Amino acid sequence: MTTPLGNYAIVDNRITRMVRSALHTAEETWFARIAARLTGQVRARVLALVAAADDVEEDQDGAGAEDGESVLTLVKAMPGNVSLESMLREIRKLTAIRAIGLPVSLFADVAPKVLVSWRQRAAVESPSHLRRRSDEAAVTLLSALLVEREREVTDSLVDLLIATVHRIGARAEQRVTNELINAFKRVSGKEDILFAIAEASLAVPDGEVRDVVFPAVRGGEQTLRELVHEYKTKGPVYRRTVQTTLKASYTNHYRKGLIELLGVLEFRSNNCAYRPVIDALGLVQRYAKAGNTTYYPFGESAPEHRGTRGQWAELVHRADKRGRRRIVRMVYEVVTFQALREQLRCKEVWVVGAGRWRNPDEDLPGDFEARRIEHYGELRKPLDPAVFTSSLRQEMERALADLDEALPELDWVEVKERKAGAIKFTAPDAQEEPRNLRRVKNEVSRRWNAVPLIDMLKEAVLRTGCLKAVASVAGSGHLAPEVLAERLMLAIYAYGTNTGIRSVAGGAHGHTEEEIRYVRRRYLTPEAAREIAVEIANATFAARDAGLWGAGSTAVASDSTHFRSWDQNLFTEWHSRYGGRGILVYWHVERGSVVVHSQTLRASASEVAAMVEGAIRHGTTMRVEGNYVDSHGQSEIGFGVTRLLNVDLLPRIKQINRVRLYRPNADEAGAYPNLQTALTRPIRWDVIDANYDQVIKYATAIRTGTASTEAILSRFTRAASHLAYQAMLEIGRAQRTCFVARYLRDRALQREIEEGLNVVESWNAANAVIYYGKGGEISTNRREEVEMAALCLRILQASLVYVNTLMLQAVLAEPAWSGLLTPADRRGLTPLFWGHVRPYGEVRLDLGTRLALRAHPPALEAQ
Repeated sequence: MTTPLGNYAIVDNRITRMVRSALHTAEETWFARIAARLTGQVRARVLALVAAADDVEEDQDGAGAEDGESVLTLVKAMPGNVSLESMLREIRKLTAIRAIGLPVSLFADVAPKVLVSWRQRAAVESPSHLRRRSDEAAVTLLSALLVEREREVTDSLVDLLIATVHRIGARAEQRVTNELINAFKRVSGKEDILFAIAEASLAVPDGEVRDVVFPAVRGGEQTLRELVHEYKTKGPVYRRTVQTTLKASYTNHYRKGLIELLGVLEFRSNNCAYRPVIDALGLVQRYAKAGNTTYYPFGESAPEHRGTRGQWAELVHRADKRGRRRIVRMVYEVVTFQALREQLRCKEVWVVGAGRWRNPDEDLPGDFEARRIEHYGELRKPLDPAVFTSSLRQEMERALADLDEALPELDWVEVKERKAGAIKFTAPDAQEEPRNLRRVKNEVSRRWNAVPLIDMLKEAVLRTGCLKAVASVAGSGHLAPEVLAERLMLAIYAYGTNTGIRSVAGGAHGHTEEEIRYVRRRYLTPEAAREIAVEIANATFAARDAGLWGAGSTAVASDSTHFRSWDQNLFTEWHSRYGGRGILVYWHVERGSVVVHSQTLRASASEVAAMVEGAIRHGTTMRVEGNYVDSHGQSEIGFGVTRLLNVDLLPRIKQINRVRLYRPNADEAGAYPNLQTALTRPIRWDVIDANYDQVIKYATAIRTGTASTEAILSRFTRAASHLAYQAMLEIGRAQRTCFVARYLRDRALQREIEEGLNVVESWNAANAVIYYGKGGEISTNRREEVEMAALCLRILQASLVYVNTLMLQAVLAEPAWSGLLTPADRRGLTPLFWGHVRPYGEVRLDLGTRLALRAHPPALEAQ
């Protein structure tokens, strides 16, 4: 006789089977439909990828052997570092993908998420597994992989083009500088030298230089020689030397790859002002194999663009032996590639078939015109631009008036004329750490001493049930929940500590290296890891005792951490601030030390874009209304975008003495008398009014995610010329003026920003403790592996904060400890500490043992 609960279980299992059967049937129908769109020849070429492929699993770097590698291995392989070899390999990869002959519109009616899931399944399955599938299924999955990889390879080639052209110029400058540095000496008092020479020459106009000029200069002939060297190393002669060296480097090495690249990439522009660069690329390609021809032939029209003018004009145009003005072919190619690089970076030139470098018009929401009122409502912005500018203008007037009135009473701010900047600001003194907090942390260490980090992760997983949404990438999984959970935790631990799966597999847990790698490959995708981190963050918010931690915060602090990584990675770049090659991981951490978002960045990427992306797309239950950032995370564009997205940007501006405050009105020159030396021109409200609808469209694109924030903001650079950029700048200048006026006046706001940034600094300090393997260096050239390392580190730290929150609450729930805390103690209370944690040693994992905390829900059993 079955119980009611048993009946429910039977019904639930039956419904699950029915849903799975329906999904399987629908997917098989899609497979047949996609395969039917291909000709027999194309289907045969697709199936040939797995027929001839090696069944040996690829290593974690995905790098195939050069000799005899299969096309499928080549397609899956990630690009290497910035080099000619990497460029030629990516060109070969793109050519191989296009040779299959897949139609452009093959997946036009397939949802992007479905296409990505098919691609992931084809990427993780071995050729033998794909061969066991039906032809329709194999063709569809492999086609999805090819289509997605074609877009990614195109993006990689654009990245390589931009980085290579930059490298040619940077290395030329470095080479010339190193050659001249020994002869270079800075000569001071040039005006005095010139006056002395002129005076001596006029006094004895018929005398000899050695007798008249040399004695007139202190140091004589040697000083004049040093002056000549300085001119050569800093003036036009130096520039010409660099240009000549750059041309030689391009001609002798990099030209082969860049010319071949023109044959596989199609460049376009939506702005006729940039058409000359596109036409110039056509000219370069037509004469790419013209041998040693120095000049372009007579009668050939060479389009003039920004690169052919200015400093390069003298080298681009040269007189031949007959005195005729000609265009030097190799120099013209160099300046054309330099101009192409600049216009690609601001997306005035785009690439057909690319993803990140696609047509910028596709980044904007296609339904904006039809749903204008709805989009304005989502941003909480008025439809009338006059209403928006009037509100912003009034806010500026109030902020400046309040600062002007309070300034005489503020002993930490002084505004007057100075060479170093009109504003003199004294930061608030650092507050001492409350002593009782140290006692509380010591009590936690006494009760839970030397807790293995893997146990912190295990406790967070079992209590939150964060693994319940993890499913097999390949579409089928038959592992028991407990086995899957253990292997997932081991894989997360291996990536998050950077010790590697091989090292973790040697611990006491009963799982082999091959089994852990299998689970990592089939289950632990970046999307799954991101969801796990979000679930732990949400569980931390839910577990907090409001009486202890206070009301939920609405502000996050964001900053980046630099991780050194292998130079074979295209993602790796030299970072001048950190002094080494690597990548950045950008964190968003709320006041209670819970990480809500993370993302991997190139060293040259905009931290402003990363800040905006994390603030609006973190995915947790937290409502972000403010964002604390350091100087690198703010700019005038950043202030403009966050104003439109309703996020209060709260930066710590290092050179605040040089900040200029904009005037709200043009006809009030005498307003704000105490701030006159710090004021500059009025805001151009007419520019905002004229382009208000366009900037709202860009803000909507960021909010809805039609494109990444970085792709949108890449258009808003000084190289761009469209008016929307100018309007966004004016909004940002007005918003920054409001913030600076408020910041200078409000001591509490200054301390709030410092405290918020201290939280993210502590988070960065914890990175070195947890991510200790291989000296903290990322040793892979696969971007997905780099991202996975950052996400697993985020999961480990989120687990640490979650468990520490429960431990602190367990201690402070006792009257003897709760009454100990003063208001200062409560303000400084944080769960981000690790003195009681043991991140090193043998990895032991046993789901049957638990930390001595309060009762926990059976989260794992519910999966």
